[in-house]
Amino acid sequence: MKLDLTDKTALITGASKGIGLATARVFAAEGCHLHLAARNGEALAEAKAEIEAAHGVKVWIYPVDLGSTEAMEKLAADVGDVDILVNNAGDIPAGSLDVVDDASWRRGFDLKVFGYITLSRAYYARMRGKDGVIVNVIGNSGENWDASYIAGSTGNAALMSFTKALGGASLNDGVRVVGVNPGPVATDRMLKIMKRKAIDMLGAEERWEELFDKYPGKRPATAEEVADLVAFLASPRAGYITGTNVTIDGGISARGSVI
Repeated sequence: MKLDLTDKTALITGASKGIGLATARVFAAEGCHLHLAARNGEALAEAKAEIEAAHGVKVWIYPVDLGSTEAMEKLAADVGDVDILVNNAGDIPAGSLDVVDDASWRRGFDLKVFGYITLSRAYYARMRGKDGVIVNVIGNSGENWDASYIAGSTGNAALMSFTKALGGASLNDGVRVVGVNPGPVATDRMLKIMKRKAIDMLGAEERWEELFDKYPGKRPATAEEVADLVAFLASPRAGYITGTNVTIDGGISARGSVI
């Protein structure tokens, strides 16, 4: 399906690896120009070279730690106007209530929860009346509550509500706001969470691969599967989809099981 993204521009945060990088590649293959932000400048430079060579689109990179309101506001000012914002940067720590301390909760929320809100505020105003799209990559723990990932469940639930509240009225302003809720995805970020879960559930982090037996199809999603969904939702093909969160987790949330 042609997604009609040619010559659109997108800002993707957390774009140096995982879902963010996979999304950048899908957008570029559709002819979309890219602004990519993440902490790892070397990885961003490699992504820029690869994507420009493969697809002939323009790529700008922003090596920056986005863990503060000031950093998010500066990024928006440096990037300027875009057609699509993909909020994807996040690193909320895994662990139960007695494992994750207040400082870790706050750091995780500053980057993901408040970061998504800050960038959405900045770009919603710019996109008004211009058919702009905001895609929030959130996570299925916001609807499939998990005591061993309690900070993530809480933060993701907040972002799901934020997406529905903003997106429910946004089409009146010519903007769409949608969320994507991945379950376990084969990324470095998932590995950290899985090792923490293996400690809590199996007593040893090196047993994390045993948890795959509990997954639908005995595997996590691929980053590319999530990126394809993000690209579709960001495209004009999804022009009447707003104020909703689309789950991609192999049915985990539907069966009410964490893994």
